[in-house]
Amino acid sequence: MKKVRLEIVGLSYSQTQSGAYALVLGESEGTRRLPIIIGGFEAQAIAIELEKMKPNRPLTHDLFKNFSESFGITVSEILIYNLVEGIFYAKLVCKNAENEVEIDARTSDAIALAVRFNCPIYTYEFILKSAGIVLDEEGNLPSSASEPVVKDTAISTSESSDNDYKNKSTEELKNLLEIALDEEQYELASKIRDEINLRKAS
Repeated sequence: MKKVRLEIVGLSYSQTQSGAYALVLGESEGTRRLPIIIGGFEAQAIAIELEKMKPNRPLTHDLFKNFSESFGITVSEILIYNLVEGIFYAKLVCKNAENEVEIDARTSDAIALAVRFNCPIYTYEFILKSAGIVLDEEGNLPSSASEPVVKDTAISTSESSDNDYKNKSTEELKNLLEIALDEEQYELASKIRDEINLRKAS
């Protein structure tokens, strides 16, 4: 079966499931999008790596990567290979010097590892046909789409408003960033870091 390469194009709160997130994958050479509902922990794990944030201690997916590389194993690709009753099925294609092995995985975990191993994500044409959403002529999701997408934006769950951070000094923000990282509040840390970066750019 022909494989279609996908890229991560969006991560947002799910409007249909409380406490969940919508991860949106898009075909590299096309306009179709594949929305996948994932849990908060997995969304956090993906967002942290996409934002190049470094937690003080390795998270589960970081530990997997460190363990694998220590034994000469790499993940060469992720394949979302089936869709049954609304559930996506994925596998890791792992290689070492001698063997190639496919390992079953939850799709959210597989993608969290894909961003860490910097490996491609693929699916099959029949999955895109059955679950994909086609963008309109202007490149937007149709209004009938069940999940709104925030493209290229990190998750943000902080109850503080943006003005709270704008009123703080850069030094205070750096202290808050350290505290958020220590407490593993990575969505909050991402928001604080964005404010610090905005100040550096201005």
